[in-house]
Amino acid sequence: MNMAENQKVILYKTASTAQFPVDFQTRFHTHIYCQSGTVKFSFNGRQFHCKKGEFIFWLAGLSISDLSFSSNFKATILFVDSDLLTKNLPNANASIDSYIHSKENPILHPEKEDKEKILKNFQLLYNKSQETNHRFYEEMLKLQMQIFLLEMWHIFEDELDRRKRSLQSGTLYERFLQLVQLHCMKEREVRFYSDKLNITPKYLNYICKVNTRITASEWIQRYAKERILLLLQNKELNISEIADEMDFSSRSFFTRYVKKLLGVSPSEFRNRVN
Repeated sequence: MNMAENQKVILYKTASTAQFPVDFQTRFHTHIYCQSGTVKFSFNGRQFHCKKGEFIFWLAGLSISDLSFSSNFKATILFVDSDLLTKNLPNANASIDSYIHSKENPILHPEKEDKEKILKNFQLLYNKSQETNHRFYEEMLKLQMQIFLLEMWHIFEDELDRRKRSLQSGTLYERFLQLVQLHCMKEREVRFYSDKLNITPKYLNYICKVNTRITASEWIQRYAKERILLLLQNKELNISEIADEMDFSSRSFFTRYVKKLLGVSPSEFRNRVN
């Protein structure tokens, strides 16, 4: 579906992909609240299945494939322009875990009261985006975007809490990935995680290699990289503050770590983004 180039927020109810913007995977963050039927899709080499009452969040730039809907599928879908969301992230670093969690686990299972909040948040953001004649339209939309994110992160945090409570169940590999999601902001050594699991670093690496062909250290770097990218895009934080937030002993250590992960220094990355 072709949409106006300047349309930043799109909201509608649908039963198929016919109304999806042509560039939805690259330009928009996609929010889907499934109200009947099912959705199936592939992401990160995994198959996902979403049913009535569940919520899907796809970040712009992610590769979603094998997308299909059941014949009785109905949903409320919100598309948010990537720049509108990214440039208005609230300065709430504690919620970065929620953001990353939703990226790795795109299907959420909200409580009943949260389902109503989700639909209300969809409508509020869309309504503000339509008030283009408002004298302070840009400022108003930015604030509503931040409110939307804080409300959604609150719901993501509830989901994350439920996963924390189930940490002791599952395989060692699953528990390792859950621990990395929780601690990689400050803990980047394999031994920290192997100690938590009461196994040796060597055995943890073996488990990861058997399951994914990726070492434990590489998994830790992947998750740390996601957080670094988000923090560097937050203009409210300077580089020294980000280094402190991630428990680096100095800005120079942080700079070397970022250059290893991104291939450029934190300052160079920010200049490119800007």
